[in-house]
Amino acid sequence: MSQTPSPSSVPELKPGSLVGESFHLIGVGGVGMSVVATLLAEQGAHVTGSDVHEGPAFIELREAGREVVLGHDAANVPEDSVIVISSAIKESNPELAIARERRQVVVHRSQALTLIAEGKDFVAVAGAHGKTTTSAMLAQALGAAGQSPSFAIGGVVRSLGTGAHLGAGAAFVAEADESDRSFLNYGPSIALVTNVEPDHLDVYGTAEAFEDAFLDFAHCLVADGLLIACADDPGALRLAQHADEDGLRVVTYGTGAPDSLPGGALVGEAHIQLTITARSASGTSAVLTRFEADDEQVRSEAPVNLEVAVPGDHMALNAAGAWAAGLELGVEANAMAQALGTFEGTGRRFENRGEAAGVRVVDDYAHHPTEIEALLATAREVAQGRGGRVLVLFQPHLFSRTRDFAERFGTALGRADLVIVTDVYPAREDQADYPGVSGSTVASQVPAGRARFVAGRREAAWAVADQARAGDLVLTVGAGDVTELADVILERLGQRDESAAGESTGGA
Repeated sequence: MSQTPSPSSVPELKPGSLVGESFHLIGVGGVGMSVVATLLAEQGAHVTGSDVHEGPAFIELREAGREVVLGHDAANVPEDSVIVISSAIKESNPELAIARERRQVVVHRSQALTLIAEGKDFVAVAGAHGKTTTSAMLAQALGAAGQSPSFAIGGVVRSLGTGAHLGAGAAFVAEADESDRSFLNYGPSIALVTNVEPDHLDVYGTAEAFEDAFLDFAHCLVADGLLIACADDPGALRLAQHADEDGLRVVTYGTGAPDSLPGGALVGEAHIQLTITARSASGTSAVLTRFEADDEQVRSEAPVNLEVAVPGDHMALNAAGAWAAGLELGVEANAMAQALGTFEGTGRRFENRGEAAGVRVVDDYAHHPTEIEALLATAREVAQGRGGRVLVLFQPHLFSRTRDFAERFGTALGRADLVIVTDVYPAREDQADYPGVSGSTVASQVPAGRARFVAGRREAAWAVADQARAGDLVLTVGAGDVTELADVILERLGQRDESAAGESTGGA
C-alpha cells in the first residue's frame, strides 16, 4: 500500500525527524490540539502550550509533564518553536501575533499531524457525524488484531484510556475534520467517509460546496489509495459514484444489497452489506457480507458474524466501515470482526455517567439533527427496557448551526418525552453576529409542547432532574460544556434520594 507523502505545506521541517524539534501549541487543551501535543511528545519533540481553559485534556497534559500554562501571553512563546494552531485561534491572539512578528513557522494542527504520520499508512476518517466512533473502532480493532496502530482521535477510546498513541505498526488512524476544510491537508492511503450530510454552512455556504469539498478530499488519496463510503447516506453514495467515475478505487458499505443501490453496484468494486440480526440495550448482532461486482454478475463471499458491544444501528454501521478499512489494511475478515467486538465506546458517546433516585444519566456529544435522531432511537430502546421515559437536556452548538437547522433539531428532539433546551454554546462565534438566535429558537420547534427553554446551565440541569422519575433515562446532549451538567443532575437527584430517605425515617 502507498504511504503518506511528505507535506509540502511545511517545507521548513524534515518529516520523520521530530526528535529535538520544538513545538508550541496555542489552545493546547482543545480535543484535537491535545492529541497532537501528545503525539509530538511521543515522537521526541519538545512540546509547550497554552490555553485559557483548564479543561480535562489540559490537566492530563500537565500531569503527564508537558509544559503547559494557563492564559495566552507573548512571553509564553519560545523563539525557536514551530507554532501549531487550530482554526479557532484568531490573528489577534498575542502568542500568534508575536510568532508572526518573529516570522516563526506557523502550521495548522492537521499539518503537524501529517508530519507525525510520515511513513505510515494514513487512514483519514471523515464525515459530518460518526467519525470519532468509527476511527476509535478501527484503532481499537487494529490493536486487538495485533497491528499496533498509531491513532489521533477527538475522543477518549474507553478501553485504551486515550485518544492518541504512537504505535509500532504501519497504520495511522486519524479523525479528519471537515469543519474548517483542514481534512484537505491530508494525503491518506484510505479515506473512510461515514456520511456527507451538509453541516458547517457558515464555512461552506451551500450544501453543494460541502459535497464538493468531500470529493476534493477523495482526490487527496495517494496513488492507488482507497475511498470507503457509506452507501446508506445519499451524500456519501454520490461521493462514491463521482469518485468511481473519476477513476478512484471505491468500496461502499451499507444495509442494502448491491442491486438495491441507486445505479447498481460500482463496477469492479465491492459493496459490504450489513444485516442486523438482533438488537439490545447492550449491543447489536449483525452479519457482514462482501460482494464483488463486474460487468456480468455480482458474487458474494462467505458472511462474517459481527457483535457490536455498544447499542444502536448506527454503531453497527460504523463498525461495517471500520471492518472494510481493516480488510484493506490486511486483517483477515473474521479476525477483524472479532476484534471490533472488543470496542467499548468512546467518551461522550452514550457514556453512562451514573444513576441516582432510580434515574440513569447518559452523556452524548450529538450536535447535529441526524446524530440526535440516532441517539434518541437508541435511548428509546434502553428506556423501554427500564420501563421509563427519555428526558433530554440539550445545548445547541454554534449560533450558525442553530439558525440553519432549528426546525430539524426540533423534529429530532421531538422523539424524546421531555426536552429542556439551554442556551447556545458559542465556540468560535459571537452572538452579536446572530441576532435573535438562542436556545429558545430550537425549543420553539419541538412539537407537542414537550420542550422548555431554560437559559441558565445549572438551572436547566435542575429543571430536567426535577422532572425525572425512577426508571427514566436522562441525556445530556451537545458538543459544548453540557457534559459538565451530568454531574449537576446526579447531585440534584441524589439530594432527592437523601430527602426521601429522611422522610421515610421521620428525620431520625
